[in-house]
Amino acid sequence: MKKGFTILELLVVIMVISILIGIALPRFKGMQDEGNIAKAKGELRTLQVALESYYIHNANAYPTGLATLTAATPAILTTIPNDPFNSAAVATAYGYVRAGTGSKFYVIFSGGINATCVASFTASNVVSETDTSCIYVSNASQDSVP
Repeated sequence: MKKGFTILELLVVIMVISILIGIALPRFKGMQDEGNIAKAKGELRTLQVALESYYIHNANAYPTGLATLTAATPAILTTIPNDPFNSAAVATAYGYVRAGTGSKFYVIFSGGINATCVASFTASNVVSETDTSCIYVSNASQDSVP
C-alpha cells in the first residue's frame, strides 16, 4: 500500500487554509486602521504642545504654518510628522488652519481613514469637518465659542 495524501485530502487542507486567511485579512486591516488612529492622535497632541510652546515664546502669536515650528527659536521640533493615513508614496503633513488672521483659534487635523477629511472654522469660530473619520485637535471647540 502506498503512503501519501490523496488529491481530495490536499484540496480539503487548501480550502481550510484559504477560509482561515479570508477570516484573518479583514481583521488585520482593522488593526492597521486602529494603529494609525492611535499614531495620528499622539502626533496631533505633540503638534498641539509644539504650537502652544511657539505661542508662549513668540509674543503670543501662533505660526502661519506647521513648517514654522522646525525653524523656531528656541528649537521646538526637528521635523513635522507625516499623516499616517496618506499613502507612503505621497508624504503629506497634517493640515493646519487658523480661524483667521490674528485669531487665537486653530485646528490641526489628519485626513482620517478615508484620507479625505478637511477641518475648518465656521463664521462663529466653530470647528467643522468634511468627513466623519476626521481626527483633529484644536483650542476651539465644536460648540459655539464666545
